[in-house]
Amino acid sequence: MHHCDHQDDHYTRRDFLTKTSLGLGALSMASFLDPIGLFGQSSEPLVTPGSLGKPHFTPKVKRVIYLFQSGAPSQLDLFDYKPLLNKMNGEELPESVRQGQRLTGMTAGQASFPLAGTQFNFQQHGNSGAWVSDLMPYTSKLVDDLCFIKSMYTEAINHDPAITFIQTGSQFPGRPSIGSWLSYGLGSDNQNLPSFVVLLTKDKYGQPLYSRLWGNGFLPSQHQGVQFRAGKNPVLYLNNPPGVTDASRREQLDHLSQLEALNYQDIGDPEILARMAQYEMAFRMQTSVPEIMDTSTEPDYIYDMYGPDSRKPGTYAANCLLARRLAERDVKFIQLYHQGWDQHGNLPKAIRTQCKETDQPTAALIKDLKQRGMLEDTLVIWGGEFGRTNYSQGKLTEIDYGRDHHPKCFTIFMAGAGVKKGFTWGGTDEFGYNVAANPVHVHDFQATLLHLLGVDHERLTFKFQGRRFRLTDVHGELVKSILT
Repeated sequence: MHHCDHQDDHYTRRDFLTKTSLGLGALSMASFLDPIGLFGQSSEPLVTPGSLGKPHFTPKVKRVIYLFQSGAPSQLDLFDYKPLLNKMNGEELPESVRQGQRLTGMTAGQASFPLAGTQFNFQQHGNSGAWVSDLMPYTSKLVDDLCFIKSMYTEAINHDPAITFIQTGSQFPGRPSIGSWLSYGLGSDNQNLPSFVVLLTKDKYGQPLYSRLWGNGFLPSQHQGVQFRAGKNPVLYLNNPPGVTDASRREQLDHLSQLEALNYQDIGDPEILARMAQYEMAFRMQTSVPEIMDTSTEPDYIYDMYGPDSRKPGTYAANCLLARRLAERDVKFIQLYHQGWDQHGNLPKAIRTQCKETDQPTAALIKDLKQRGMLEDTLVIWGGEFGRTNYSQGKLTEIDYGRDHHPKCFTIFMAGAGVKKGFTWGGTDEFGYNVAANPVHVHDFQATLLHLLGVDHERLTFKFQGRRFRLTDVHGELVKSILT
């Protein structure tokens, strides 16, 4: 029997459960209520095992912080230096380069496709000689810790399917997100916090971010990402209602668990166990979440390193600081979303704002993890859902241009455990339009991410509607050249 088909067992063991009092349902409930009391005292940190029991092989990465830049940053203005574009600025994109490739509805009707060179200066940095524009002064100082992939490509040309694709492995809604797959397969290393936490930059606008991007899809519901918000109620509906004490809440949950164990014994629905797991986690989070969100004990030099916005809850900088605090407590997958990178016009001004908000905190997070020795088992990922075109959307002027969506090539970077430092993999042609060397598909990236966490992407599956699904669908190859 396949290791992840165990959900079917809940139904085939019904007779066994009815003959053993509360049976496995009671055992599961008891483990939620008092895992130490059930399994004995232990000096080891409390963990909740995943469906795999243990990784397929020794992982190099213990936790992931994914800094998702929603809207698609322009690789041509940040990392993918193409001097030919500046030389040919305003000239027509050669048909031999485009080769009739698909365009969005926003530029398909343009009579002209003028090449748009960047307005920003590029320089090589570090011993690795990586090219970075002057929009990223803080990140440029860390290039010898970074692993760039400049040959990413995707199948989606519009935002919603593209972001859904890179977060779930499918362009269609309804599949589990990366963090949910990891929670399901590997479990949690902290009994008092979710294994998958989501942080959104507040008061940012752009392409909408739907909760299904961190949803569990068809996996049990306790594996969905939990969004932490700035303000008095970081997790919605977490606190007890007025007049309800912790003691009465605990008593309520104890009685509810007994009733649900009987319900599970009778029905065998695994979502009963999932629901109780969520109730118990919520109870424990009433203490753990306020502690994690209170950054008042952080020294001034940490705030200074992350930048002035780090003192403002809900900003990207503050979320980067929270990400480090969550990582310290062994939250396995921490997802940050920052909107506003969709620059079809007014790119020179708009991208400056985006970089000012994100460059210093991103670099600070990597430096902070490194100085604490945590970069040795933490992986940081930075990138969006696709790239931007080398030609201008709309009118190209001396001071202004825009760039349309471009799925054929884009850049991401990683830092930390398991990936080479000061390394660049792949490349694009001299026009920055097509991948010229070592293409990396979204599913290749996802397969490599799972591999770093000790998971064979072909073996972490879940049977749903008669088919065994996985994050990488039926594709995905390891990008071995970036691995240490």
